[in-house]
Amino acid sequence: MNASNDSLQESVARQREALLELLQEPLGRLAENCCQVWGEREKLNVLLGDALKDLPYCKHLYALDINAIQISDNVSHSGLLEGFGRDRSERPYMSEVEPGAGFVLSDAYISLRERRPSLSAIQLVRNKEGKALGFIGAYFGLRDLPLTRELYEEPRYWRQIKGDPSIRGTVFHQTRTESEMDRKIDTILGVVAELMLYHGVFHVILHFSSSRSIIWLLKDPYRYRLLDINELIDPNTCLAYPRIPYPVDALVPAGQIREVLDSFRGLRLMDEMFYLRSGALNIFNGIVGLTFSCDGSHYIPYDEFLKMDNRFWIGAQ
Repeated sequence: MNASNDSLQESVARQREALLELLQEPLGRLAENCCQVWGEREKLNVLLGDALKDLPYCKHLYALDINAIQISDNVSHSGLLEGFGRDRSERPYMSEVEPGAGFVLSDAYISLRERRPSLSAIQLVRNKEGKALGFIGAYFGLRDLPLTRELYEEPRYWRQIKGDPSIRGTVFHQTRTESEMDRKIDTILGVVAELMLYHGVFHVILHFSSSRSIIWLLKDPYRYRLLDINELIDPNTCLAYPRIPYPVDALVPAGQIREVLDSFRGLRLMDEMFYLRSGALNIFNGIVGLTFSCDGSHYIPYDEFLKMDNRFWIGAQ
C-alpha cells in the first residue's frame, strides 16, 4: 500500500510491523541462550553483549526476573551501564506484557533518563520445561530505528476540530468588531491574490480579527513572513517579491484562488455572531483552513469548500 493512502495511524502501524520482523527472531534466539545461564549476572551480561552485534540500533539490553526486577546490567555497545536491581514493573512497556505473550513491542513512550521518544521490546524467557523465568528487554531510541520513514501525507477530507470550550460558551454574548482588515478587505484580497498568483506565495493565513497575515514563499519555504495591515493594504508590497510563474503542480487551479479568497470575505461578514476569525489556503495540498468565532476549526479540500454557501456555515456552527 502506498503511504500516501494511509491514515496517520495506519502509517505508524506499518512501521511497527517492520520492527516486529526485525526484532522477533534475534530476541527469541537470545532468550533461548539466556535460559541456560539464567540468574548468573556476569554470564547474562556476556550473552547480551554478543546479541547486540545483531542489533546495532538497540541502545541496550537487559534481563529481568518474573517480577520485572533487573538481574543483569544494562549492556550497551560501549560496555556495561548501571541498572542491576532496578524495578521496572511500573514502566509503561511492562504494563503491556500479557500472560502468555512471548514477545511484546511497546507503544512509544518518553524515557525516564534521556527524556526522548523511545520504545522497548520485551521477550519472555522460558526454561526447557516451559516455565517462565523472566524477560529480556531491549531499549531503542525512536530516532535510531532503521525504518523506511516514508513521509506521511496529510489526507484530503473535511475535518472539524473543536477548540476552547470557554469561547464556545460565550459565543452568544459576543458580536464581531470591525477590524482594519474588514474595512480594507477588497484591497487586501487583491494584494494577497496577486502574491499567490504571480509572486510565489503558496500558503497564506489571513487573521481577520487582528488584521495581519502570514505567508510562505516558494523561494524561501522554511521561513514565514508576517505582513501587517499597512503592508497588506499597499499594492506596492508585491514589488518586494520576485515574479514567479504559478506552479504547475499546484492542486488549486490559478483561476480559483480569488474565488476562495472572496469566500473568506463572505464568511467574515456573514453574521455578527458567527463569523470567520482566520482563513488559510495552501495551493499544493488544496486545503482551506477556517477558524470561526465559536472557536470551531475546519480543514476542507478547496473544491468542497467552494460548493458551500454562507447559509450552510451558519447552520453548521
